[in-house]
Amino acid sequence: MAPKITDFVEEAGAPGLIAGIGAVLLAPVLLPVIAGVGKPIAKTIIKGGIVAYEKSKGAFAELGETWEDIVAEAKAEIAEAKEVPAFEPGSNTIDAAADNGV
Repeated sequence: MAPKITDFVEEAGAPGLIAGIGAVLLAPVLLPVIAGVGKPIAKTIIKGGIVAYEKSKGAFAELGETWEDIVAEAKAEIAEAKEVPAFEPGSNTIDAAADNGV
């Protein structure tokens, strides 16, 4: 069963009914005032967001460069570790010829 308008009026009572009528009557007057105040506030918030974005863009670029440098250094160290073995089994610092006292 759909609600009837009379049910709403009975539940809201006189104060609710008066507030609803007042809101309808004052809306054309208050909306332009609220919009006039709200627009500068909205512009200020947007300007702040743009400034924060510009500042963070530079910081993120610097962070990206630092990260790339660290990755490049790590790759270079890995490549260097692969090129230089820990020991060379074919070379010996001790003379290979046996010294029999001769």
